[in-house]
Amino acid sequence: MLAGLIILATLAGWEALVRAGMVDALLLPAPSDIAASLWNDGDVLGPDLAVTLQEVLVGLLAAVAVGAALGVAMHLSGVVRRALRPLVIGSQAVPVPVIAPLLILVLGFGLAPKVLLVALVCFFPVTINLYDGLRRVDPDARKLLRSFDASRWQAFRLLEAPAALPAAFTGLKVAAAVSVIGAVFAEWSGSDAGLGHALLTANGQLETARAFAATFLLFLLAVGLYGVFALLERRVVRWR
Repeated sequence: MLAGLIILATLAGWEALVRAGMVDALLLPAPSDIAASLWNDGDVLGPDLAVTLQEVLVGLLAAVAVGAALGVAMHLSGVVRRALRPLVIGSQAVPVPVIAPLLILVLGFGLAPKVLLVALVCFFPVTINLYDGLRRVDPDARKLLRSFDASRWQAFRLLEAPAALPAAFTGLKVAAAVSVIGAVFAEWSGSDAGLGHALLTANGQLETARAFAATFLLFLLAVGLYGVFALLERRVVRWR
């Protein structure tokens, strides 16, 4: 309730500033103009939203598959952990704006480079959070399973994997929130569709309201994906 009131007050103040001429509408359009652009430009922004959503969903799926495999492998094997952990951490030191044009040059302007960039942005929180969750299992519980002669696979299946679920979902929610960033940078580097492309086009045409509308859709997309994983966490991690 309080958050809603703060948002309404902010929008009302924003609208008043623009209507009073204190801010140039070309630089900062009024919320009502942004809402009008969402309605009037729906035939343009709608397909772009669908393109970005496809890139984000496929990239997230790839990041979850790769990140989960890496997290489990690093947990189960000391050799894999020593070999891959520095590479996983170092992968985040590469700036996205630098690598995005290179991927476009190598893979072309299709779906593949966008998906790969989203996956590169998202796999790190998935991998590290899952790995940390698997490592932070109660040691007394491990000893109890060993006292019952549980195998390594049984310990993983009955104890470590369920105990790591909260941390794994934290990684998924972080990945969902940042996935849009990878998609937008990829579209900025080379694309003829998507909300990132719509942003560039709107800015070039001085259609500021449409640019803000596209940004608002990106915001909704990130929040929506985060909410989906938060709801899924509530259904799966019932003991929390």
